[in-house]
Formats: sequence, structure tokens, C-alpha cells
Amino acid sequence: MFDSTQDFLLTSLQLMSALFIFVIGLVALWAVYAYLVDSTQKSQAIRRNYPVIGRFRYLFERLGEFFRQYFFAMDREELPFNRAQRNWVYRAAKGIDNTVAFGSTRNLTVPGQVIFVNCPFPTLGEDAVPSEPITIGPFARQPYTTAGLFHISGMSYGAISKPALEALGKGAAQAGCWLNTGEGGLSPYHLESGADLVFQIGTAKYGVRDAAGNLSDERLQAVAAHPQVRMFEIKLSQGAKPGKGGILPAAKITPEIAEIRGIPVGVDSISPNRHPDVGTTAELLDLIERVRRVTGKPVGFKVVLGAYGWLDELLGMVHARGVASAPDFITVDAADGGTGAAPMPLMDDMGLPLRVSLPMLVDKLNEYGLRERIRVIASGKLITPADVAWALCIGADFITSARGFMFALGCIQALQCNKNTCPTGITTHQRKFQRGLHSPTKAVRVAAYVQNLSQEVGIIAHSCGVRSPRELRRFHAHLVQADGRTIGLDQFYPESERQIVAALSWPQTWSRDQIEVVHASEHRSRPSPLEPPRESSLEPVVAARKSTPPLHAPTK
Repeated sequence: MFDSTQDFLLTSLQLMSALFIFVIGLVALWAVYAYLVDSTQKSQAIRRNYPVIGRFRYLFERLGEFFRQYFFAMDREELPFNRAQRNWVYRAAKGIDNTVAFGSTRNLTVPGQVIFVNCPFPTLGEDAVPSEPITIGPFARQPYTTAGLFHISGMSYGAISKPALEALGKGAAQAGCWLNTGEGGLSPYHLESGADLVFQIGTAKYGVRDAAGNLSDERLQAVAAHPQVRMFEIKLSQGAKPGKGGILPAAKITPEIAEIRGIPVGVDSISPNRHPDVGTTAELLDLIERVRRVTGKPVGFKVVLGAYGWLDELLGMVHARGVASAPDFITVDAADGGTGAAPMPLMDDMGLPLRVSLPMLVDKLNEYGLRERIRVIASGKLITPADVAWALCIGADFITSARGFMFALGCIQALQCNKNTCPTGITTHQRKFQRGLHSPTKAVRVAAYVQNLSQEVGIIAHSCGVRSPRELRRFHAHLVQADGRTIGLDQFYPESERQIVAALSWPQTWSRDQIEVVHASEHRSRPSPLEPPRESSLEPVVAARKSTPPLHAPTK
């Protein structure tokens, strides 16, 4: 017995020694080959000057992203989302304890930080109320009413995988939020989910185009016939790539994707950098009216604000045509967005950040008296309760997110979204990676993320002294200044007297009788907010506004 064991061990050692020598030989042969290749190639100076060794530079550069993420970056240093943000989403999605101990790690002196101001008499739990429902599209034949605060932004099938889409859809249905289809068309997986859907019309008009690539009324009607499709969103631009289209390579166009998008198989599909049929504000309003008339459902558009003077042209034209011609909602995205792959100059340097564009849009709508007519959806890097509460304070009606829900699905910010090698199976079509994403499990996490985020936004609202999140106002938050002091958002983004008068002079809710009157007269009998109000009519309205400050407003 002992001799046989000894023989086995000796044989094993000999085999291992031979294998070790063989591997060393292979490494030596590779090193010789690499030396010859590197020293003679002319495209890379480092490899030519430092043969073999120079190759490790690229390996370390590639691995640097992952070492920084796990070993070197502090909790609140990393971009685009730091570890503290990601961990909050992970824990919220898993429904586990999300409290912290021993004090915050957030630096409260950084200029631009938002700090909410608590009320000395916060809202009691029994006095809290759910967020009130909001109706979008009162002039559409089928308006959409929802009380949800937080929804899923556009991610098209093709950009994300089938199991990811199934998990998002089922999770949205469980949480009672909507799911935006993205510009890739309406797939069977959207419809199977049972969730409310917002159909996005991109510049290539995937899913609603004819053979020539033009918008098809017949296909619009077919999409709108699905009761789950509640609204239509015309995408003018998005945060990742404002002003740029895209190419779907022929290799990625499977028969299934071709059928969903309405494009041929085996041919590159090009998305223009804008809608070819929309080159003016008038044409945009014409398109909105056409889609709303054909579908009977609310229609709005998604945009990254840049040329902000354009809002005056848009809203002025709405008044000229009549309030019924207005978009039912505007989704404002910003430089903060970024799920799509894009050239660095567009990703880094194009478009206004949401902290600039959202207040600008809300104030313009107030100025023109259209704030209650046109609903505001904020999108762009809003993934935590504080982000959502800030947007509500500024004046958003709804908040949407894409990357927040990617984290809920298990995204580790590996930065592989555009390479078809996503290790968590979210943005890849490789089955070996997709198998790790179990849709039923992830659907539960998507729903938990929405529910826990909404609950914690409620905690912020109650601490500020209001009963529900949509009662948050600008004076409920302060902005840290460069000298360390803070200023209220209501002082940083003040309402002008003209905005106050315009907001008070338009109805807060629209009855069916009012809608019919507006349809008949196009609201031409009402003075246009484009004309400055007379001094005699301004003073009493402003005085009345000042005499009844909102709940817990700061004293002057």
C-alpha cells in the first residue's frame, strides 16, 4: 500500500514538473515572438521602445477601472455613480436595512450640495397621505392618470437583453410605475409584462414606420390599440448624445428585431440625428397633434435643453395656436444622462445639466401660464430619494431613471454597456452572461426599489412638514454656496411676479366642460401671458399671494 502511494506521488510530481517546464517554455516562446513583433511594429511607440514589457501598460490600464472601483476610490468619489449611491440602490432593491451608523460620510460643505430643511413640527404618520394622482393629456381622448412618482426611463429592446426587459416589465407592473419602451419599438416582452407603457418614437421611428422610414398612421394605430400603451413620447434628444443619431449594424439585426422595428434584415439601420420631418417648432407641434389625433392618447417629447431661448418660441406658439395644441408633457433630460454609448465630446460637454435645465423649464411654463397644462418629467442621474425629492421641490411632476433600474437589476458599473460583454447580462446578447440574470428574482428587486425609494422620499417630505412628496416646494431645500453658507432654492430660483400672476390666472384642474370650451375657441378669449400684465391688475394678485404663504414657508 505504502509503495503504491509513493509511486503515485512520484509520478504526479514528475507530471507536474513536466507540465511546469512546458508552460515555462510556452511563455518563453511567446516572449520571443512578442519581442520580435513589438520591436518591428511602427504603430505604438511604447511597445516599440519597450518590447514585451510595454504590453502590460494596456493590461493595467484596462484593469485600473476595476481596481479603482473596489480598492482605491472612496465611498463618495467615483463617477458617474459613487459607491454610496450604488449601495443604497442595491440595498433598497433587495429590501434590506438601509440605515447608516456613526454619522454621514457626505461632505456637507461642497458647493452645489442640496440640503433639505426640516420642520420643527414634522408630519405625523397618521397625517401622511399618498401622492395624489395626476392626469396627463386632458385634451386626449384617453388621458392617463397615475399617482406614481418614480418610473422607468427609455431603454430599448436590443440595447438591453430579453431577461433584463422581462424583469423591468414585471417589476414595473408590481410597483405600479410605467415602463418606457425606448426607441426600439414595442416588443412582445413589453406587452407580456402587464406594465403601463410609454411608447417612445425615435428619429428612425422604429415600430411605427413604413417601408420608406416615414411615420405610419396605420402602425401608430396598431400600437395605440394595446391598452397597456398609455402615452407616446417623441424623442428629440437624450442626455448621452444630444444632436447625434446612431447605427444599428446589420449583424445585430435579427429577424425578431427587424420585425419589431420594421426594418429589413441584413442592412445597417441608421437613426438620423433628428427627425427629418421636424425642423421647426411649428412642425414639432404639428407632429404632436398628428400623433395625438391618430392614437387618442397623451403625447409629449423628450429633450435636452441647450438653446433655452427656444422655450419662449415653443410656448409662445402654443398660445398662438391654442392651449389644446400644447404637448401633454415634456421629459427634460440633461448632460447627467448617459445609458447610451456616445462620443466623449457629447457625453461630457454637450447639453445643460438637469440642475440648470429643470428649473428653467418649470419657470418658463409658469411664466406662460402652462404649468398645469404641460406636465414635467425629470430624467437624468436621479436614483436616490434625495435626488427625487430635489426634482419635486423644483417642480417636476414625475421622475424617470434608467441607470437606477440597471443597478436594481444588478449592474456593477463595469462600463461594458456598448461592448456586448456586460458581465451581469443586462446589456449583452451573449447567452453565457444572460443566464446569470434570473428575471423573476430581479423583477421583485425592481419593484422593491420603486417602493423603498418612494417611501424614503415620503420620509423627507414628512420631515419638511408636508403630508405627501408632491407638496414639496423650493423653500424646503437649501443649496450650499462657495463660502459654506446655504441659500434656499426659492431664493436661488425665484419666481417673478409675472410668473405668479400667470400661474394663478390659469385653472389648476381641467374639467370636461373647460376642455370643450377650449377646443371650440382655442382659448383666444384669455389674455396671453406673453403680454405683461397691467400694473393695476398685478398688485392685488401679488398681494393676495404674499398674504397666504404656503405651509411652513420661511418668514421674510
